[in-house]
Amino acid sequence: MNNACKLEQQRLSWRNSEYSEVNVRVSKLWRLFDVIKENERQIVAALHADLGKSEFEARASEISMVLDEITMMARNLKNYAADEPVSTSLLNWPATGRILREPYGQVLIFSAWNYPFQLMMVPLVGAVAAGNCVVLKPAEQASATAEVLEKIIRESFESEQVMVVQGGRETAEELLKHRFDYIFYTGGENGGRAVMRAAAEYLTPVTLELGGKSPCIVDADAKLDLSAKRIVWGKFMNAGQTCVAPDYLLVHKSQKKILLERMAHWIRVFYGENPEQSPDYSRIINTTHFDRLLKLYPEAVSNRAIRYIAPTLIKNLSKDHAVMQEEIFGPLLPIFQFEDLDEAVNFVNERPKPLALYYFGKSGTETILRETSSGGVCINDTVAHLLNPAMPFGGVGESGHGVYHGKWSFDTFTHFKPVMKKSVLIDLPMRYPPYTGQKLKMLKRLTK
Repeated sequence: MNNACKLEQQRLSWRNSEYSEVNVRVSKLWRLFDVIKENERQIVAALHADLGKSEFEARASEISMVLDEITMMARNLKNYAADEPVSTSLLNWPATGRILREPYGQVLIFSAWNYPFQLMMVPLVGAVAAGNCVVLKPAEQASATAEVLEKIIRESFESEQVMVVQGGRETAEELLKHRFDYIFYTGGENGGRAVMRAAAEYLTPVTLELGGKSPCIVDADAKLDLSAKRIVWGKFMNAGQTCVAPDYLLVHKSQKKILLERMAHWIRVFYGENPEQSPDYSRIINTTHFDRLLKLYPEAVSNRAIRYIAPTLIKNLSKDHAVMQEEIFGPLLPIFQFEDLDEAVNFVNERPKPLALYYFGKSGTETILRETSSGGVCINDTVAHLLNPAMPFGGVGESGHGVYHGKWSFDTFTHFKPVMKKSVLIDLPMRYPPYTGQKLKMLKRLTK
């Protein structure tokens, strides 16, 4: 059966299914939880095969995040999905109002290759919780993880509810020719534009989780050793292949020398004198991206045979250098200095709005929050803000639009349908023509 027939069969079967029942959704989420737990070793092995991730990093940044998301969603779903009574205006008296939460219908989710398990499963949890049927398109670059993911989906859901479609760019383009009720895309800007163009054909709503050049600012009053440790951790985890990794560093000129010394120290502490031999340092996903990174900065220490690029601090570059023209998405960190915070703010604001912004310091916090725009802000840390399901995660401008995580995942895949029920016992004549002067006076009184 080709994909077109499978998609239509899923849509028709879902309409007559029981998946809209909240209790059924909750049981399916717990079933997914159990299957993931049963396959943890396979997930860890797949992430190591695809990206060289250590077991700790695979569990911390992928598996645990998904399990936490399922637990939170399953425990709170009845409250999230409940009808919400709302008031009605005097102009509609007598009447009652409520908001129904209903699924969009058939949802298409694209994941990215850098966190191929987590970036597929977290939006899936929201889509299933909201009662949708789902088509998943894993990232073909992370093929080992895609295979394990498909196995987990088969063991957790009927295909009428969730199905996986494997393939490359041609498969993605074919899927986008079909009508969906919602599209959720995680990836780069060019892919996001392609999704938007395809979605316009059917006016399909979309969420785009993209990226961009996320700045990291270290001010004059920052705690330098702690700042250095947290910047190195956030930048070089997964070999820099993180959509919210610090993409470039702006440091106050009075702190630059010491900060760089401490960053070099923490690189050695985390990954040893030779990170190529560290079991905790990941690899570049494939040779295509390896070559792209080396083209941006050929001086980086590297080994193409094993897709290794060393953690690289880049000093004394022009602001027009190639590494500043696109999201790096690798272990290269350009470093610039500034004399006052306004200079740093202007540097950030001259570029497209980033997915994340990091500020280390105290005195300039409110200036940063007031005078810059970004998907999210993290003060005195990097990356960790997206681990909190009590806050939404998403971009702004070219870094994306729409949010998810926690309740926001449920809301993203839910249509909020307003329902007003009007009384048939009373029918006020004021709203009907002819509109006399007396009626106009009454309207003015009601709308003061």
